[in-house]
Amino acid sequence: MNTLDVVKCLSALAQETRLQIFRALVVAGPDGLTPGLIAERLGLPAATLSFHLKELTNAGLIGQRRESRNLFYSANFEQMNHLLSFLTENCCAGQPCAAEVANQCDC
Repeated sequence: MNTLDVVKCLSALAQETRLQIFRALVVAGPDGLTPGLIAERLGLPAATLSFHLKELTNAGLIGQRRESRNLFYSANFEQMNHLLSFLTENCCAGQPCAAEVANQCDC
């Protein structure tokens, strides 16, 4: 993952509503959610939701698929894992972190 992609992802997540949407899609798993369900769960108007879904899609953090007449959005776990790997690449001065160390790591 290059730094431009990282900045796009972090910029997309650096907004409260988009972060809530992304977290809801992570919880939903690969099956994802329809825009109607996302709007209902988060109490968002359709126009606002559409804007935020576009931003998350452009960052590659979510994807969409069509089933019949319904659109489903789901988290792009591969992109999320690339982002997390990039952010933790040099964690603990490049040394592998044990589970108990990772929880206490100040890096």
